[in-house]
Order: sequence, then C-alpha cells, then structure tokens
Amino acid sequence: MEQRIVILGAGESGTGAAVLARKQGFDVFVSDTGRIKDHYKEILFNYDVDWEEGKHTERLILNADEIIKSPGISEKSDIVVAIRKKGIRIISEIEFAGRYTTAKKICITGSNGKTTTTSLIHHMLRKAGMNAGLAGNVGKSFAMMVATENYDYYVLELSSFQLDGMYDFKADIAILLNITPDHLDRYDYNLQKYVDSKFTITHNLSEDDFFVYCSDDEITIRELERIVIKAKQLGFTMKETVQQGAYVDRGFMKIEVEDDLFEMSLADLALKGKHNVYNSMAAGITGNVLKIRKPLIRESLMDFTGVEHRLERFISVHGIEFINDSKATNVNSTWYALESMTTPVIWIAGGVDKGNDYNELMDLVKSKVKALVCLGVDNSKLHGAFDSVIPVVTDAASMKEAVLAAYRLGGKGDTILLSPACASFDLFENYEDRGWQFKKFVREL
Repeated sequence: MEQRIVILGAGESGTGAAVLARKQGFDVFVSDTGRIKDHYKEILFNYDVDWEEGKHTERLILNADEIIKSPGISEKSDIVVAIRKKGIRIISEIEFAGRYTTAKKICITGSNGKTTTTSLIHHMLRKAGMNAGLAGNVGKSFAMMVATENYDYYVLELSSFQLDGMYDFKADIAILLNITPDHLDRYDYNLQKYVDSKFTITHNLSEDDFFVYCSDDEITIRELERIVIKAKQLGFTMKETVQQGAYVDRGFMKIEVEDDLFEMSLADLALKGKHNVYNSMAAGITGNVLKIRKPLIRESLMDFTGVEHRLERFISVHGIEFINDSKATNVNSTWYALESMTTPVIWIAGGVDKGNDYNELMDLVKSKVKALVCLGVDNSKLHGAFDSVIPVVTDAASMKEAVLAAYRLGGKGDTILLSPACASFDLFENYEDRGWQFKKFVREL
C-alpha cells in the first residue's frame, strides 16, 4: 500500500509539497477550504494530484498516514482539532522537503528582518558563484525547489508558523535575528510559546553546525541561558566587543570567525538604518562561516539593493517622497521604519491588529509624524492611541483613498510612509497586494 499524504492548503507551500510527495511516490490528496488559484490547479493537474476546494472532507483526510499543513491554517480550526484527536502526525512543508535533500541549509528566522537578511545572504552566495536556491517564506516553496531543482545550498526564510511543524529538520547554519512580541494571537498570547517556536530553528544542531544570533536581544539571551545548544555560537552586537561573531568598533563592522578577522566601514553598507547593521552582520558572519572570499562578502554588502515592500523608496511626487513599507506587519517593524525617517512623516497605518501595543511607538510618533491616515476596517485602536498625539488623524476605506488623503496632507520635503504595523487581510490579499496597490495609486497622482 502506498503511504497516503494529505495536504491542507493549496497555496505556494501546499502545491509544492504535493508535487514533491507525488515525485516521491506517495498517494497524495490536497484539500483547501478556499478557492484554489488556477495557476496552482494547473500544477496539481499536471502532476496528477487529487484535490478539493471550498471544504475539508473528513473521510478523505482522516485516513492519512501523515498530514502537511499550510502555515496559515490555525491549530484551532475544526479539521486540525479532528486530526489531532485521531493522532495523525502533522508536519510542515519545510520538514517534509528537508527529508529529500542533502543540500546545506542556511535558515533564517526572527520577528523582523528575515526577508532582507535571507535575500542578502542569497545574493552573497550567488555572487560567490555558489549554486544556491532561495525559498521558504520568500520566493518559491522549499518543497517545489527540492522536487524540481538541484541546488547545493538553500537559503531559507522561516516564519514561526513554518517552524511549528518541524521535528527532524536540521539547519547547517541557523540564524535568529531577534524576538519581539508578534503573532501572539496564534500563541494564546503567551510569549514563551512564541519563543519556543522561534527556537525550533536550533533543534537538531550538532557540534559542526553554527547558531548565529543577536546578543543584544534580551529575550534571545534569556532563552540561551535556559537551554543547551551544541552548535558553535556566534553572536552579533552593537553594544560590546566579542571574541567570536560580529561587533561595531569606531564606525567599522568587525567579524571574527575562528581566527579570521573581516572588517568594513558601516558607511559602505548598502542597507541603511540601525536594524540593517544587524542584518548585514548576520549575513557577514554567514559569509565568513562559509569561507566566501572577503572581497566578495564586502561587495555583496555594498551592492545589495534591498527587498520590495520593505522601506522601498520608489518615487517622489512634487517634492514628497513616497516609501512603501507594506511588509511592516507588526509594531516593531514600523518602529524601525519611523526610526530611520529624517523628514516630517505622513504615516499610513492599520489593518488586522495582532494584539499590538502602540506605546513603544509614542516617542518616535511625537517627534516625526505630522499626520496619520488610518487604513483598515476597524481603526478604533489606532484612534485611541494617537488621536491626542498626532495633529491630524483621518480614516480611509481603500488604498486609493489613503494615498489621496496622505498626498493632500503632505507638502514639499515631507515623506509619505506606508508602514501599517498590522496584517493586511481585512482589505487586501496579502502585504504584497497592499504594497502594489500603494505604488499603483501613487503613480496615478
């Protein structure tokens, strides 16, 4: 009897898992409560995979040997509760794909900076002529790549939701950028559960592997004192000097791995802002661990162009600069965005709030924001936080309305910043859709 694999969710991750499972000879069934996009249906059809949409049929799901769950499906959903009750193992697509590749895996997680750091490391490896794929929470699904490509290295961005279904998966280099309260709605508003989820990236690391982390991050350090990690640990910091890892000294970033020193001026880094110094340090350490030639590491850190929807300066209209930071789906990301602003800001924010505490933005908002455009179905929490602090606060029910309102409030020398601090699902398909709509309506001004 063929083993039966059932996949819940037929997006990028689920479809990739289905293709890999088919190629590995499993009996595969895909089930999605939503409508499956035509592009994914075509792939499922080409690989002869059975699927259903608009429902989860229990009798077709609860006969599985193993279930691969999409990161977006909640543990509290009826079907997951039924699966758990039956005792069928649920894994993530990343766990599944990891079984079928011998490539080296560089895995990046953290509450903020994941996509930038993942893309930067991938850029560095490609520049060094290494055969490296970019996958996970960015680009194609890892399973699809394992099924259809042949890479020696994978640079994987992993969200906490993807880490949740991982058991035997092992990184060769595990990178934890930071931990700030995010997605707590998924972790019963229990920070420790979220921390445990992020630290899954360190599971199964051996003495030959590397764990790269921010030693300025209090939550990370507290956790490291509590647990045992076999891997070689390399911290990066802007507050002290370290023997092994990365630090800043008189305007230079210095990286020491084993007995090798690499240094470059912070002024030469392509990515600006304090948070990007951390991202560049993590990437620089990785390059040194992989023994990439120093001139290539330096060049990659100097010529990387950044990530779409992350502090993307894309256009000026009548002396007003527009910045698309749609990827800022939590307060901490927005904090970084506001921190790097040097001109008066008209701020567009709002969406689905994940238990946000806006207090940590107060000082920055008071000193930098002259107007706020609230873009969401329910903006009451933003009003409650900022009505008494920001001179002008207004509402918008669509991106077009938000852009027009912000433009009317702005003048020459101002910056209009889309940095929502919230998820996008109330008005948009995802943060990319939100960012693309922003750029479209700005170009139409």
